[in-house]
Amino acid sequence: MRIPRIYHPQLIEKLGVMALSEDGAGHVGRVLRMQPEQQVMLFDGSGDQFVATITEVSKKQVLVDVQERQQHSIESPLDLHLGQVISRGEKMEFTIQKSVELGVNTITPLISERCGVKLDQKRFEKKLAQWQKIAIGACEQSGRNRIPEIRPVMSLEAWCAENDGALKLNLHPRAPYSINTLPTPVEKVRLLIGPEGGLSREEIAMTRDHQFTETLLGPRVLRTETAALTAITALQVRFGDLG
Repeated sequence: MRIPRIYHPQLIEKLGVMALSEDGAGHVGRVLRMQPEQQVMLFDGSGDQFVATITEVSKKQVLVDVQERQQHSIESPLDLHLGQVISRGEKMEFTIQKSVELGVNTITPLISERCGVKLDQKRFEKKLAQWQKIAIGACEQSGRNRIPEIRPVMSLEAWCAENDGALKLNLHPRAPYSINTLPTPVEKVRLLIGPEGGLSREEIAMTRDHQFTETLLGPRVLRTETAALTAITALQVRFGDLG
């Protein structure tokens, strides 16, 4: 049986007995129904992981004995930043979950002209907390020990104007280059995925002004969530650690 992986939101600085966070205790005690003497693997986002044994399970808390600190990294050599125009319903959650599993380091939710989601600032903040929890859950499942950052919602143009030295990519059905023909080596990529209705002509022109390279993914038109995951996979095969 695979040892459950549990995220701890504070840095684990020493070995010994400690209490799990409220979320961690709820998952261990109520969801997994684990008992004393069973093992869990903790991680705190630092890049290390910790072997621990459950010592007490109650309604109020779960105590564990942290016995070993391990250095273990499965991070991709490709630093990948996904700029995803917010999609409707559960599609955005699905995209975040799967992109984290595929090794994305940073995700910025974007607002564009044809974005179908209209929320006020308070609801965006609530969504942001929910999306970060989804990213944490994806790390627990996939074995990652570093938590990708879900950045606050930005406008498409503000995000495109940022310059962090990454290769900027925008998918386009008539682009002259595909991901397989991009030059190597590439260590840092900023990938833009547009909304379900696509970017407007003016937005496409704006991405060119900000030095985005238009790249071809394939001959078929993909939904926004399919396009994101397909492009991430292709980039990880080409420049990262898949395949």
